[in-house]
This record gives sequence, C-alpha cells and structure tokens, in this order.
Amino acid sequence: MTEPESDLDLVKRIKTDPAAFGVLYERYITRIYNYVYYRTGNHHDAEDLTSRVFYRALMHIEEYVDRGVPFSAWLYRIAHNLVANWHRDHARRQDIDLEDAVLIGPATERPDQAAETNERRKRILAAIHQLPAERQELLILKFVEQLSNAEVGQILGRTEGAIKSLYHRTLLSLRDELAGTESTAGE
Repeated sequence: MTEPESDLDLVKRIKTDPAAFGVLYERYITRIYNYVYYRTGNHHDAEDLTSRVFYRALMHIEEYVDRGVPFSAWLYRIAHNLVANWHRDHARRQDIDLEDAVLIGPATERPDQAAETNERRKRILAAIHQLPAERQELLILKFVEQLSNAEVGQILGRTEGAIKSLYHRTLLSLRDELAGTESTAGE
C-alpha cells in the first residue's frame, strides 16, 4: 500500500493534472464545512460558503506559496475571509439557538447528572456567544478543529505569540463570565 500524497505534492501535481484538486477537496471538505458552519450558524450558508472556498482555492492554487504551515491553513484563511465578508454583508450576526443545540450526556449518566451537564453546557455556550467574533473563531479553531497556535495565527493573520495571548485572555473572560452566571444562578 502506498502512502497518500502530501498536500504539497498534490499542489504541484495540480499544475499538470487539475483533477488532483479533487483529492485535496475530499481531504478538507468536512473540516472547512464544519468551520464555516460554526461561524455562520446555518447549513445553507455554510454549504454556499464552503463551495466558494474551494472554488477560490482552485482558481488561485497557482498563487499558493508554502510558508511552512499546513496547506489547510491556506484554506482556513480563505474561509475566514469569506465568512468575514458574509458577516459584513448580512450586517447582523446569526447565532445557533441554544435550544437547537444537541446537548446529551453519556449514556451512563443519571438523569439528574445529565440535566446538570446540559445546564452547564448551555451556560458555556451562552458565554461563548457573548465573546467578540474573533474570540469565538479562535475557540472554534482551537477546540473544534484542534489547530495549533501557529496554524490559528496563519488563519487569523496574527503571530503565534499574539494567538497565545488572545487565547489566554479569552479563557480568562470566559472564566469570569461563567463565574458571574453561576453566582447569579445560585441566588
């Protein structure tokens, strides 16, 4: 069995064999779609923007330059820019309703534990939705997409150190917000 081609090898091959782009598409479609969905909050816009990400990538693949970060960072950067434009065009923020979120605990959880877990998740989601868009995006890239600080920095156009600092401040903000909601919930 042969090893799958690296992203960089595929990018080089696309110059003579445009069908090789299909391999990159299959490799990253789910991750890019998930990222866009978390940023837009609905499937229709996520599908539309995801298709635009890959169309733009295909049209500009000749301009791709290896800068030592994964190829996926380039795709995420395209997605980031398209989502930012989408938000500007819509002039309003579409959030996923917390009631629509699937909040289920492990099958071994007792009903009272499951209810407590769901309430905790609702508080966390509500606190996250209170954060500025860039900080929400940071959390998506770090926890959902599990990207490194360097990859997140590439996508957001910041240094790795700036991402570490923003991540730290974001977690402190969340902690403070959650501490405030827990104290008012206990009253």
